[in-house]
Amino acid sequence: MSFGTLRNYVGGKWVSSKSTQFLDVRNPATDEVLAQVPLSTKQEVNEAVSEAKKAFTEWREVPPVVRARYFFNLRNLLEEHFEDISRLLVQENGKTLAEARGSMRRAVEMVEVSAGIPSLMMGHNLEDIAPGIDCVAVRQPLGVFACITPFNFPAMVPLWFLPFAVACGNTFVVKPSEQTPLCQKRIFELMHDVGFPPGVVNMVNGAKDAVNALLENKDVIGVSFVGSSPVARYVYETAGKRGKRVQALGGAKNFLVVMPDADLDSTVAALIDSCFGCAGERCLAGSVLVAVGDVYDKLKAKFLEAAKKVVVGYGLDEGTTMGPVISRKHKEKVLGYIASGVRDGAGLLLDGRNVKVNGYPNGYFVGPTVFENVEPSMPIAKEEIFGPVVSLMRVASLEEALELISQNEFGNATSIFTQSGGAAREFAYRVGISMIGINIGIAAPMAFFTFGGAKGSFFGDLKAHGRDSVEFFTDKRVIISRWF
Repeated sequence: MSFGTLRNYVGGKWVSSKSTQFLDVRNPATDEVLAQVPLSTKQEVNEAVSEAKKAFTEWREVPPVVRARYFFNLRNLLEEHFEDISRLLVQENGKTLAEARGSMRRAVEMVEVSAGIPSLMMGHNLEDIAPGIDCVAVRQPLGVFACITPFNFPAMVPLWFLPFAVACGNTFVVKPSEQTPLCQKRIFELMHDVGFPPGVVNMVNGAKDAVNALLENKDVIGVSFVGSSPVARYVYETAGKRGKRVQALGGAKNFLVVMPDADLDSTVAALIDSCFGCAGERCLAGSVLVAVGDVYDKLKAKFLEAAKKVVVGYGLDEGTTMGPVISRKHKEKVLGYIASGVRDGAGLLLDGRNVKVNGYPNGYFVGPTVFENVEPSMPIAKEEIFGPVVSLMRVASLEEALELISQNEFGNATSIFTQSGGAAREFAYRVGISMIGINIGIAAPMAFFTFGGAKGSFFGDLKAHGRDSVEFFTDKRVIISRWF
């Protein structure tokens, strides 16, 4: 299957890029070239922003209830094409089909929640704040917003932002990952069918130059970003010093704490999904298993037994439970971390470096990998690997587990597995991480709750989706009135 050379979507039209630079979009399981994506120029980005700015004045005057209907229609089209987009996601990203369907379901939920904008966007008021004087606070859209999104959830993550921004009355520019642009191409085709007015929604393919153009353009009011922490910090600083609103979601190193009273069968099932789902390429993936007290040996045995049953392969093949990582370059990075763990003296319990998948000799496969005897100072214990590599660590108490987590620079997600309400409350109260699971392996908030980390995992104030989205994409205007 070939999609040829991809185009941008600007001002309601599909436009061929004038760039002379292109990248191959490859299927991670087969190494097949699926498409060529243009690395659009600064001028092309600015043209998209210009179209969005022109569309804003009329779009913000469309009643919220009418804006919401566009998203009802988009939701219906996403449902109609749910399966073909899910299969496309497998091909460009490497997920299993079940994982692709799961991320598509979350994408649809974002659109569904945004369709409730007439209620979500309501302000508040009070009569007689002084004799004869009333006060009203309303939310108003601001203009052109943009998002810069990662390779790992190419259908879902752009829809963390676009539906909320546009339903609030803003216009929008998406810069999808240059590694996985095909799902957004398909979703924008559906948005074109919905009939959004020209310029309301726009998409520009590209890499670093396109990112910088969005960060520097004076007409872009705010930027949403998801990716690694170094880039998140760069986006935050670059856009912030220009006075833009910024929500920059960065990397993670997620600790999963297992207490001695945990139900190990259900716990291990959740841990396997957390650590090896999506080949570990998600910001909510568990990467350090912290066994408290005498549960260590039992947990290790059960976890290893389950990890060995993970079936590595092509996500469209029946029976596959873990797909490849995104690229050959990223595979080498993950293998480098495994090698560093061995050099540093960690015990390699399960080695995924030499996994072979019949029929796919060129795929970017890494099998489940498990270390023990891991010290907190080792790179495998403290740095984001973004692959199926897990470190087992032993601590004596919940207090020690909390101290271990506090030392790490990231603060995205964490979970505890226990039957003790007291331990669960103490953990949630003190751990200082933004997304907390209790007997949950993947602490993923639904569309109506906010998503985002703490410490080095997030740069900004207002996070993604939920109530924070409406706050981020609007400004509160306070009107104080007296009539004679």
